[in-house]
Amino acid sequence: MNALIASALTLSVPLVLAALGGALHRRAGVVNIGLEGHMLVGALFGAVVSGWAGSWVLGALAGMAAGALTGWLMSLLITRLSANEIIVGLGTTIVLTAVIGYVLRATLGVSGTLQVEGLQRLPRWEVPGLADVPALGALVSGKDPLFWLCLVLVPVLAWALRHTRWGVHLRATGASEASGRSLGLRTARIRDGAGAAAGALAGLGGVALSLGAVGLFNENMTAGRGYVALAAFYFGRSRPLPTSLACLLFGSFDALQIRLQTGGGVSASLVATLPYVAVVVVLTVTAVRNQRRSARRTA
Repeated sequence: MNALIASALTLSVPLVLAALGGALHRRAGVVNIGLEGHMLVGALFGAVVSGWAGSWVLGALAGMAAGALTGWLMSLLITRLSANEIIVGLGTTIVLTAVIGYVLRATLGVSGTLQVEGLQRLPRWEVPGLADVPALGALVSGKDPLFWLCLVLVPVLAWALRHTRWGVHLRATGASEASGRSLGLRTARIRDGAGAAAGALAGLGGVALSLGAVGLFNENMTAGRGYVALAAFYFGRSRPLPTSLACLLFGSFDALQIRLQTGGGVSASLVATLPYVAVVVVLTVTAVRNQRRSARRTA
């Protein structure tokens, strides 16, 4: 059981990072459908720069910067050209996936999977005094820096959204762009900044996959996690703590399906659908909850 929980915590890290980014963008008034693409480009740049520089820190920063750039550019299409956010988000993922596949084949001469020579993976940090504790040590000791970053980000973002000028401006922009402009807020710039932040966090989620989970890059390695993160911040109503708990739920199903596949006796194809079935169930529960809330308000 401890091993299953520890695996769920590890698998939740990319989801938490991407979902927190999506939650920030949503609080600014934009639904970011491009999280999958931001994660993928972050994973690629993280792996390539880590191998080139021999540093996981530089790899993580590169992945975050690449995600921030794509997030910012995507937001510009929405805020400056009034493009539809759903179409732009889906288009961003499709274009980035296609470009990355082309670069892998035409420039790097590989198909699908890129093994980066000299790649430095994320270190595993042992917590002094906890490693030998029977249950707690197995859960929190030996985790990488991005796991600890998630633990810090959740309360920090929750506090910042409520108690800082930045958070108030972000929420005001998302509540009503017209009202925000009437108060003198530069709403387009705020939304673009939130888009860059969403891309940066999703890019770090990709880094958690390429430098943390597997130590290589594959053009299909995100495997829909960006869309799972989208479901998570919808379920959590774009609030950091409920969003991260939803990610933990999805990560638990992911860990469970891996355990069932390796255990044998169950169809691997059927078991692999577990995380996505969980997403459908959560979205259904969210829709029913929102409908009941709306009915109470109008009653």
